[in-house]
Amino acid sequence: MNAIEYRIDGEADEFAAADAVRTGDLDQLRPLPRISIHAFCESDAMQRLMERCGQDRRMAKVSLRITAGNVAAAANMFASVSTPNLIILETATEPRSLLSELAPLAEVCDPSTKVIIIGRHNDIALYRELIRNGISEYMVAPVAMADILAAISAIFVDPEAEPLGRSLAFIGAKGGCGSSVIAHNCAWGISNLFSTETILADLDLPYGTANIDFDQDPPQGISEAVSSPDRLDEVFLDRLLTKCSEHLSLLAAPSMLDRAYDFEAGAFHPILEILQRSAPVSVLDVPHVWSDWTRSVLGEADEVIITAVPDLASLRNAKNLLDALKKLRPNDKVPHLVLNQVGMPKRPEIAPHEFCESLEAEAAAIIPFDAVLFGNASNSGRMIAEIDRKSPAAETFSQLAHLLTGRATVKKARKGSLGKVLARLGRR
Repeated sequence: MNAIEYRIDGEADEFAAADAVRTGDLDQLRPLPRISIHAFCESDAMQRLMERCGQDRRMAKVSLRITAGNVAAAANMFASVSTPNLIILETATEPRSLLSELAPLAEVCDPSTKVIIIGRHNDIALYRELIRNGISEYMVAPVAMADILAAISAIFVDPEAEPLGRSLAFIGAKGGCGSSVIAHNCAWGISNLFSTETILADLDLPYGTANIDFDQDPPQGISEAVSSPDRLDEVFLDRLLTKCSEHLSLLAAPSMLDRAYDFEAGAFHPILEILQRSAPVSVLDVPHVWSDWTRSVLGEADEVIITAVPDLASLRNAKNLLDALKKLRPNDKVPHLVLNQVGMPKRPEIAPHEFCESLEAEAAAIIPFDAVLFGNASNSGRMIAEIDRKSPAAETFSQLAHLLTGRATVKKARKGSLGKVLARLGRR
């Protein structure tokens, strides 16, 4: 940010109001590099805002420290310790006195340290004077979290850097709900519909089915990538990928039980980084387990898609997943919900609208049960749209591909054949 944010100054609770308006801007921000930040906050509202910044996934590598204090407190502290990469200062000092207040801090700051000031006075002359004296940014309170992260990003993220691809993490609310099938069909749909280079990473190392669903038998895959993080670069990744179609590549799981697959929390972080640099879209097929590394993967992904079936166990697990991810990703969109295998004969089910109402969420897609179609696709190593392009399931996967790539929004169910089926199910 290279200009003052023009806002009407107000009370402390306006921080929250401003933040509510700007959270959508976070989608465009890149993750911040490994830097140290020390924020000095005069108000409780600013301190809470900085705490929220620290919880954001884009700050995962950042070492953030927050202190209740003013400019003088910062000068006193850094007189005896080295300064971080960035200092954020909140101050209500009058413009005519601010430069003299900053003088003691300037004497103890390292030359490489950047400074962002959040003040109360919308004064263009003050802004120009501060920039002339080496201040990296001056912002007028109240500010939103998106403003702060964007200001930090403008300082530390190379504007010429290649854009990062989007990562989509699919996980099932319980085993056997079809999350992997949906992930594979969405990956195929994104690559086929939009001619977008897409990488599908099967993270279920012992039981992954992506190789079967695409009729592939690759000798190498994700096991080599996760076990050799030091070697992992674009060239090494390219050797591990298997081409499934013109625009879709697979990072396959070994699907063998010759050893235990125990991973640390950040084991897949290097893989996710290289995938985002290598393709516009990466689809992550996350197994139905809850561990440090799956939490880490779900926390880092740009979008999370939860697949559930209309029964009580799925409802409970989906609720727990949504609650956990809300805490893990407080500044991101709510995960998308896909309701699968709806209308299975002779199975008691929770009506789709009741299922969604209980979760206080809207379904991004409702996929009807079709054993013949899905069974034929699985046994032949093909996707649903390849078997029957005009089927309701194929149309649903197409809509999901549009939604997850930002090319469409959630549509209300049409009053066609599928809408009538779901309406009858709801009445039952």
